[in-house]
Amino acid sequence: MEITEFALRMGCAIVAGLLIGFEREYKNKHAGLKTNTLVALGSAIFVLISLRFFGEEYSDITRVLSQVVIGIGFIGGGTIVQHGKDIHGLTTAATIWCSAGAGCLAAFGMFGELGILAVAVVLINLIFGIVDRKIGREKTEEE
Repeated sequence: MEITEFALRMGCAIVAGLLIGFEREYKNKHAGLKTNTLVALGSAIFVLISLRFFGEEYSDITRVLSQVVIGIGFIGGGTIVQHGKDIHGLTTAATIWCSAGAGCLAAFGMFGELGILAVAVVLINLIFGIVDRKIGREKTEEE
């Protein structure tokens, strides 16, 4: 892979991570711009390294994808906290997982899919954040 193609894919991962992270930062969540951007970038880098071995004997580049998923599971798990009966951080963990997916899409050059994913993650977090708050207020008013 030429350096310009590498930079393009890396840059797309960064932009997607920034887009996803901006929404989390705007909502003042712990995993915001930096975290989501670095997760997308790191995922892309590992996949780009694995692509270097594509077609070589005894290599399976899909193993890196599975290891990214497992590794991000540990990071996401660290964001989930239980306070009594309340659980916090599930959406943040899921968003981090999506950022890793964005990095993988960027690394494979799936730019259209990457754009759709980034927009979908932001919209889901924005729209369902509003829905969650509305449902939460209605529950409080009923009690």
